[in-house]
This record gives sequence, C-alpha cells and structure tokens, in this order.
Amino acid sequence: MADYIYLLENRLSQAQQYALTTLRDLVRPKGLTLFLTGGAVRDLTGGAPVRDLDVTVQGNALSLRKEIENFAAIDGEYDVSQSLFVTFPGGVRVEISSASTLTFPKPGKPVYEPASILDDLRRRDFTANSMAISLNDGSYGLLMDPLNGVADIENRELRLVSNYGFIEDPIRLLRAVRLGARLGWHMEERTQARYNTAKEEGYISALSAWERGYELEEIAHEEDPIRAMRMLEADGWMKELAPAWGSAKANQAALSELQAKNGELQQQGILAYTAAIAFPLITAKMQPKEVEALQKMFPRKRFVAKIAAIEGHVKEFQAKLTSKESAAPSAAWKLLHASDPETVLALYFLGKSAAVQNKFKAFITEWPTAKQRLPYQVMTEMRITPDLPVYHELLDKLFFELMDNKLGTVEELKAYLEPYSPPAPPPVVNLRRARAKKEAKAPRGKSKKALAAAELAAAEAEAESVRLPDEVGDVPVGSAPERDGGEPGPAKKSIAKEKVAPVKAAAKTPTAVAVKKAAPVKAAPAKAVPAKKAAPAKKIIVVKAPPVKKAVAKKVVTKAPAKKAPAKKSTKR
Repeated sequence: MADYIYLLENRLSQAQQYALTTLRDLVRPKGLTLFLTGGAVRDLTGGAPVRDLDVTVQGNALSLRKEIENFAAIDGEYDVSQSLFVTFPGGVRVEISSASTLTFPKPGKPVYEPASILDDLRRRDFTANSMAISLNDGSYGLLMDPLNGVADIENRELRLVSNYGFIEDPIRLLRAVRLGARLGWHMEERTQARYNTAKEEGYISALSAWERGYELEEIAHEEDPIRAMRMLEADGWMKELAPAWGSAKANQAALSELQAKNGELQQQGILAYTAAIAFPLITAKMQPKEVEALQKMFPRKRFVAKIAAIEGHVKEFQAKLTSKESAAPSAAWKLLHASDPETVLALYFLGKSAAVQNKFKAFITEWPTAKQRLPYQVMTEMRITPDLPVYHELLDKLFFELMDNKLGTVEELKAYLEPYSPPAPPPVVNLRRARAKKEAKAPRGKSKKALAAAELAAAEAEAESVRLPDEVGDVPVGSAPERDGGEPGPAKKSIAKEKVAPVKAAAKTPTAVAVKKAAPVKAAPAKAVPAKKAAPAKKIIVVKAPPVKKAVAKKVVTKAPAKKAPAKKSTKR
C-alpha cells in the first residue's frame, strides 16, 4: 500500500495528480468510490511511462458531467458503458467509466450491468489490465489484483481473463497487437493459440462501428503510431479497420522530427501530447475526403476539433513570443512555461521564422545554463538556507536575474541578497558555573591523624636543628659553619649571644614529645673539587642574647582516665 502511494506521488506528473485530486473531491460529496484502473496501474507497476488515466467509479460516471465541466473539457461520452472522455489542464486524457459486468448474448454485443469494483476487474480483457488502486479516504493506495496481474507484468505477458475473450469481444484482438507493439510484450502461450483461432475463424467481423472508431483513434494517440500500424498491417487488421489508411500514407521523416523536438521540450519541463500535431503527418498522403471520413469515426469529437484549430493557435502564440513584452529571456521563459504545451510544441515544429527558432534554441541550450550560476556558496555565507520560507522563491528570482545578465559581479549579488539575509545569531552564553577548587586530599594510605603527627614531627625536627648552648654566655667558637671540605673552620671571634625567645614547655597532650639535643649531623663525603683561593672571611657581628634558663627535658606522663565505678544496683523494687 505504501509502495503505491509513493508511485502515485512520484511517478505521476503534477497535471495528472491534479486531475486525480479534482476527481476525488468531486465524488466525495456524492458518496461514490473512485479507483485508478487499467493501463495506468499496469504502467505504474511495470515502470512504463503513464500516458493516460483510466478511472472507474462505483456508480454512474455520467452523473459527474456537470461538475467536471468546471475543471476540464469533455471530449465525448459513451452512454452504453456510462463512460466520459475528459481532458484536464496540461493535456491529461482521462477516461471515466462506471464499474460494471458484461454479458455477451452475441459476439460483439455486450450488455452492461452495474457491479462492484472487483466484478468489474474480473470481466476485463487481460490480467495486466485487471488491477486497481483505491483513491478513497481510508484505503488510499490499496492495490486490488484479483487475477494476479502482477505476475504477468513481471513476465511481460498478455494473458486473457476469459477463455472466450476474443470471441465475445473481437476488439481485444486489435488491442493485443497494439499493446504488444507499444510495450514489447508477447502473448501467453494459450492466449496466442486462442488468438490464432479467432483470426482464422474471422471473429473480427463482429466488431461494432463504435469500437472500430475507438481503436483507430487510439492508434493516433500512440507515441509511435507508425510502429503500431505496421504491427496491425502484418496481421491484416488495418484492412478491417480502415482500408485507406496505413503506414505508407504517413510522412515518416516529419514524424521523427516532431518526436525529437518533443523530447527537447520535455527536458525543459514542457510535456506535450503529440496526437493532434502528429495526425496530419500520419495521414499526409491520404485524400482529404478519406481523412474526413476517418475523423468522423473517432468517438472523441473534441480531438477532431483540436486538430483543426492547431494552425490558428500557432499564429496567436507566435505573435506573443516575438512581441516586445517577451523580448527579455526571463519573460520568454515564463511565457513558454505558462502556455499550452501542445501549442508550444506545434510552434516549435511548424514555426519557420528565424526569430522563433532562435528563441527556442536559446530556450533549450543557453537559458538553462543560468541555473549553474546560482550563488549557493554566497547565500550560505549570508545565512540564506533552505529552511527560510522564501528560499525557493528567491532561487527562481535569481535564476531569472542571471538569465537576463543583471547580476554580473559578486558585489551585485550580495547587494541583491542583502534584504533576504537574516540577522546573525547572538553569541552563545556560557551558563556553566566555575568549578570550586578542590581541597588537597591526603595521600592514599595515610589518615588525617598520621598527617598531623608527621607535621608535628617535622616542626620538632626543625626546632631541634637550632643548637641551644649548655650555659648562658658566649656561643663557642667551634659552632661556626663548616667549610666546603667538611672540616671545621678556624676559630672565629666570639659571637654575641642572640636574643632568643624563651622556649615554653610543650603542652601536656597525648602526642607531645620532649625536645632533646639534636644528634650531630654527619658530613657528606666531599667530592673532588679543584682547589680555589680561600675567600676572605666576612666579619660577623654577634649580638649577645639575654640569659636563658637551661631547657630541661621533662618526661610527659599521661594518665589514663579514671574508670567510673559501676553503679550499684538498686535493691528497691
């Protein structure tokens, strides 16, 4: 289901999608159900280009005529099968028919009766055409394939739905050949055998006049009508349809030129149907009376009128294209895309003036190169990105400005784009808080008490490094610093005693330690250093310190806390 929704949205042209959307809106208030059927579903499934649309309504399709006339042109109708032939804007051909079943009291004489969509699919010609896609709300995109037509599409085969299909409706003999010429398919083995039998028995004689005219018009609507006619001629069917018409009566060189120019326009987005323009070419060598008799057989009378009106439309459009209003390339481009595609193709094919041909040459080769000069990088630098609502509209404006050579420099481009450039975004505000400084953590394996003890020991060691004299008086001369060699220096003059703050006794705490004299520090082994001249000794002024009592080491006695006596048990109750 999802796959066919994708195909409906991507494989159909915008004009074809508009036609289906309009029909959906028209049948909804009437309570009718709508289905895409026949060749359109076959081409969507098989990957072929979708040429025409076949739509089936569960109800009377003729009841939609008045509403459809407001949106499309009615080409013709067939009361027997309750069918309408419609052309929507853009040249989209749609055949709207009523769901029905068929019975054949006589070959070629069908009787139509209203039925459901599944019954309608089971009475069709070939299994590849017996498929439908729902266009209704709630089941949109649902595929119905009661006869397994998908398998025959994969095998590229035409298989009869009914064993008596060629006998009941001889038009299927012609349709099998025409579809084989267009698609390159072959008939399934049993279908081919029944085809040969019907051909030998002459069942084609039961073909009605309306069906004969319908099949002749379908040849004119083929993309390659010469190929279809040659295939029909090989089996002798063209003599049964129209003895005066055949591939030899066509202007094949002009027809090839028309197809080539149609392909060039399609590359620029102009999709035109060639049937009305090609018909004078495929009947170029026929007598006017023979052409007139052939056109009278066509069921779509508006198609005949369109063939006759081509020359008048070409003259009017040529005057518009060569006028002053269309002198600028952008103006001519807009006019070509806004006009009827078939009229554009007819002027390109039939217009012989140099001004017209130069316009079309520039339209196909020169003007499209302006798309390659669109300044995507400059637009990105100016913050003009696809998420802006006016982005695609701005691209179209730039395309036309570049086509007219109005923006030649980067400065001109920036000046043109400046009104569309959004303001720069504000600077990014950092809302993250500054990280708090982490406190120094104790090394692993050491507790806080151990650290405190280590700090206290370091402080005590530093205090012990200060040598205290045994008695109050001068500091002995031997306490002077040692020389580099590690030997004690010569005797110095007496040094005045420094003022030393009295050392308080350490507090009596469980961790307190008595201060003792520092052990003499052993001198490090002297390294071999070349002898140098002794520097003159500097005079040191010694200040006598006030008398200090000799520090006496005391033992710190820690008393264990007294244990509380256990409370006596009360004897009172």
